[in-house]
Amino acid sequence: MKTATFNVEATVAPICKVSAQNLNFGSYTPGTSLDGQSEISGACTNGTQFTVSWSPGLHAGSAGYDNRNMAGTGSGPATSADLLHYQLYSTANHNAVLGDGSDGTITVSSAGIGMNTVLSANMYGQIPDTTANQQAVPGTYSDTITVTVTY
Repeated sequence: MKTATFNVEATVAPICKVSAQNLNFGSYTPGTSLDGQSEISGACTNGTQFTVSWSPGLHAGSAGYDNRNMAGTGSGPATSADLLHYQLYSTANHNAVLGDGSDGTITVSSAGIGMNTVLSANMYGQIPDTTANQQAVPGTYSDTITVTVTY
């Protein structure tokens, strides 16, 4: 009789998944600020270090994260009256702007605890009652934020 041995190997690849709920502010009435809340959730393989970052949006002005805007759905070239300024924060008291770590914004970092354990975090938004927002024309406004998980 002859015998042989062989090794059995596998590698667990680091992986993450992420999802985000839409943030619907509802109706903004000039004269008051309007707050909203949404959630981001995800999971990463156990021990995988990750960082979550947020884009400034499609309609941010030259000031980037300081100037997140929703654009109106009207026709023609955009003017300041076709923009509605808003901001995204990590806390309900609006003290930390979510971003990519530049311009005073923050990212969120952690370690995965397994693909079957979803980690969730609230996102807080605000449409401030500024002079520019008070000049917005009636209509529907929107923007798109990209959430990136780097691991």
